Amino acid sequence: MTNSVAPERSLRPGSELDLLFTDLLANGQAVGRADGLVVFCFGPLPGEHARVRIASVKKSYAVAAPIALDCSSPDRAQPFCPVFGACGGCQVQHLAYEAQLRWKREIVRNALQRIGGLGGTAVREPVGMASPREYRNKMTLVVEDGEVGFYRMRSHDLVPITACPVVLPALNRYVGALATAPPSSPVRRILDEARHIVVRYARATGEAVLAISTQRALQNDRSVVTAVRSRFHDAVGIVNSFEPRSTNAILGSRQRLLDGRAEIEEEIAGIRYRVSTASFFQINPEIVGRIFETIERELLPARCVVDLYSGMGTFSLFFAKRGTQVVGVEENAHATVEALANAKLNGLADRAIFRRKRVEAFVTSQAGRDAFSKADLVFLDPPRKGCDESALRTLSRAGVPRIGYLSCDPATLARDLKTLSANGYTISSVQPFDMFPQTGHVEALAILKKAPEDVH
Repeated sequence: MTNSVAPERSLRPGSELDLLFTDLLANGQAVGRADGLVVFCFGPLPGEHARVRIASVKKSYAVAAPIALDCSSPDRAQPFCPVFGACGGCQVQHLAYEAQLRWKREIVRNALQRIGGLGGTAVREPVGMASPREYRNKMTLVVEDGEVGFYRMRSHDLVPITACPVVLPALNRYVGALATAPPSSPVRRILDEARHIVVRYARATGEAVLAISTQRALQNDRSVVTAVRSRFHDAVGIVNSFEPRSTNAILGSRQRLLDGRAEIEEEIAGIRYRVSTASFFQINPEIVGRIFETIERELLPARCVVDLYSGMGTFSLFFAKRGTQVVGVEENAHATVEALANAKLNGLADRAIFRRKRVEAFVTSQAGRDAFSKADLVFLDPPRKGCDESALRTLSRAGVPRIGYLSCDPATLARDLKTLSANGYTISSVQPFDMFPQTGHVEALAILKKAPEDVH
């Protein structure tokens, strides 16, 4: 019997070589091949040749750093942020915006084919932004040794910043004020104690709320409030978030209002939302409005909607505002309280009912069966991990005529659409939305219909 010996590889850390790159991953790394290995490198674009230096070699892949480009793609753009390539917030500022949209469409299409076996599904052109900068309405700053910034790409090292070109301009006033606070400033003591500073801003009202995330509760509340007010006159509220559940947690398990109120008020498509820094709320109001337009055009009218993973009511209230009866289901207690308050704020408490329950438990409960029997549409907006397979099968058996599935992860969307397709639903359309320009993230809305003979 002959022992097989793995061939010795010529690639070593420190090796330099010229490579053609053929693909681009969602994390911004370009993909090439050398010596039988996949080589990942941040910087090149598909179609570009580059001189690279191997940084590490694993069993099935290697990681390289760029030295020089030998040719430039017509899709290459000049990054507009001075820390692009160091900061981990954006991955594709070096890719022209129209090319970003084409690339994101392919990300969705490839996931559907590779993971879902749904290669024949038509994926529409993505809905993008008129100006793909200055769009984020929430900013989470890392604080280390009195400096503020974001995490370095693929690490927890700090990249100091004085501004960020993808947040709303009003948020950059906060960045600048924090980054340039003199040593004698009262704000400096806050930075000495803070782990993170989170600011959320409402474009419609100009309101902002600031959360100071610390390990333990801040002391001397009034001096903290005075310090913040001296620099941030437009903040409607100041919150101390403390006692994080893990070292990676941004906000703590406990929240204490120091001054003002804990929520801002935003308005999208005539719907008012009161949102805290701890709430899950989409960071790009312009694209949320475009999603609303698509829903209204392709999913309405509807008599009754079951909104699973309803959060603080973003989509439930949109449906209710259009005259639909809505049952929202959400397991997070804080989000459910906010949803109920937002329904009252909009005069929609009689049309939007919210139940605090895990989706997986709701779909098998009597309340779930009753809701599905009346519904002509189920709307799903799950977290990145997607939906539980057994919950999707149970939902399919309920025979609701239509499903709208909004996803922030093409991989889990493809997996879940495969389950729904195997259980009697046909995919009518998949519409990507560029919720996160300059990054590898893409949102997509899939619309599915049940075969007429299977409808309840």
